[in-house]
Amino acid sequence: MNGILNVLKPPGMTSHDVVNMIRRLTGVRKVGHTGTLDPLAAGVLPVCLGHATRVIRFLENDKEYRVEVAFGISTTTGDISGEIVKKCDGSGLSAASLEKELENLVGEIEQVPPMTSAIHFQGKRLYEIARAGHVAERRPRRVKLYSLRLKRLISWKTDTPAAVLDIVCSAGTYIRSLCMDIGEKLDCGAHVGFLLRTRAGMFNLNKALTLEEIQILNDQNLLKENLVSAKEALSHLAEIQVKKSSLPAVKAGNRLYAAGLVDLPRKKPSFNETVRLCSGENLLAVANVQEENTVEGYCFKPVVVLNN
Repeated sequence: MNGILNVLKPPGMTSHDVVNMIRRLTGVRKVGHTGTLDPLAAGVLPVCLGHATRVIRFLENDKEYRVEVAFGISTTTGDISGEIVKKCDGSGLSAASLEKELENLVGEIEQVPPMTSAIHFQGKRLYEIARAGHVAERRPRRVKLYSLRLKRLISWKTDTPAAVLDIVCSAGTYIRSLCMDIGEKLDCGAHVGFLLRTRAGMFNLNKALTLEEIQILNDQNLLKENLVSAKEALSHLAEIQVKKSSLPAVKAGNRLYAAGLVDLPRKKPSFNETVRLCSGENLLAVANVQEENTVEGYCFKPVVVLNN
């Protein structure tokens, strides 16, 4: 069973819990998700099975979220699971000041990963270090916020108002850190009340399967039909069709030249561009375009080879 399952992760489970469940359910040994979703969060969690785990780093990785930001209260974790560390009167907040702050944040920003994240530090994950009562030194990371939109206001003009935001961002963006930063900039503190990931790359919420649906499909031997192929998931990469005579060379990881192609690309590939090497509907490999002293001036070097 090879492909990608669009899972609707429920609140209360870790992303690793979901992976373990899919592994037990399908009997597939190689299973991995494409990006951690907080235990308290819900939403889209693409889970790769079999040889699809090899292409995780090539998948589109921008994300979309809907988040409820609760103002007036700061917590140790930046969400409702943490202990309250500060309370402020948020009744003076205005929609205009919030929207202005959201507008100012659009673009590239630096974020310090929270101690509740799953990043490794000296062999341990940050949340494990935090549970032991320690704090690790963390370096800021650059992320990109493509869009921050105010969807609606909740309990406005009270001590603890809230707002629902729609966020489009790059991979690696910490939404809880973003909400905490917004609260600090507005001088009232904030934490995440609820978080829903509505899109991860090409995978959307409206096609995500609940764990119950996945169980039923597996019992009916229909789960395989609901997997997205690695070829489809990488549809943002140019497709290069390979001649049958060149299949052994590609599978061996050898460079592929123009003579081994069904047709030359209509547009000359850019050097270091990543492409798909395919045979019909089968994805053979993900390759890198390299400069070569030939008539065409380039060749394709497989980076990851898939067994078909």
